[in-house]
Amino acid sequence: MCQLFINADPRLWKSTSRSLRIDGMATSIRMETGFWYLLEEIAHRDGMNVPQLITQLYHESIDAGHDLGNFTSFLRVCAMRYLTLQLSGEIPADTSVPIASLEAAPILERERLARQTVHH
Repeated sequence: MCQLFINADPRLWKSTSRSLRIDGMATSIRMETGFWYLLEEIAHRDGMNVPQLITQLYHESIDAGHDLGNFTSFLRVCAMRYLTLQLSGEIPADTSVPIASLEAAPILERERLARQTVHH
């Protein structure tokens, strides 16, 4: 089993930094290449580049009242949720389907109900 992970391309876990501007402020984000690949795919689905996606995630998170003390962790979780939602069928594997076209409320409700079922 572990060979699937151990013998994967080591570039996937190589940490790289990318610089971008959010609201005119220069910042640098350091993550493993595998996460950058996923963020690129997410951004591409909605006709954006990665800096645009990150800026949008930042603004929407602030608007929702989230504390983004560890924004890089938030981005990693976004990438993980993307894969999890694809595996569950909530996000189509067809990358031509924009994520913005999906209705978030029913997906989030199904997730909430599934968590309740698991914990009871």
